[in-house]
Amino acid sequence: CGLEIDWYESDVYRAVEVVPEASFDFVYTGVGALCWLPRADLWVAVVSGLLRPGGRLFIRDGHPMLWAINEEKAGDLVVEYPYFELEEPMICDEASTYVETEGKLKAATTHQWNHGLGQIFSALLSTGLSITGFKEHDSAPWEALAGRMHHSPDGEWRLTEGP
Repeated sequence: CGLEIDWYESDVYRAVEVVPEASFDFVYTGVGALCWLPRADLWVAVVSGLLRPGGRLFIRDGHPMLWAINEEKAGDLVVEYPYFELEEPMICDEASTYVETEGKLKAATTHQWNHGLGQIFSALLSTGLSITGFKEHDSAPWEALAGRMHHSPDGEWRLTEGP
């Protein structure tokens, strides 16, 4: 586009120290971002500090209930992991990822946190942000529960109905 771009590098929780306050009209968080953050309330405070008055935050993430399900168990869906944010992370060791690749991960250990919908909404409201819309998706852009989902014509993956 031929536009000048300013680049910033920062720990997400320190972004308000690096980027000028109230710099953005719009902040977007994509699917699978919140699980890498230990504290939803600290992240929301950063987003609130970065948004201009009247600015908007758009979140599309996996449902917290999805992150609570053990996708490796055969048969019925099993809730095995925390729904609510805990201080300690869930530690996962997986040699592969949801991204299709032939290689194996060299750094396979991850630390993840779940944040319940109430925790996310409470954090947003506590900073003075207004919630102007909420849509709960019945889909994911990847096959989150292998063998239990079908690929819909719209490109999303949804649970297959029935046993």
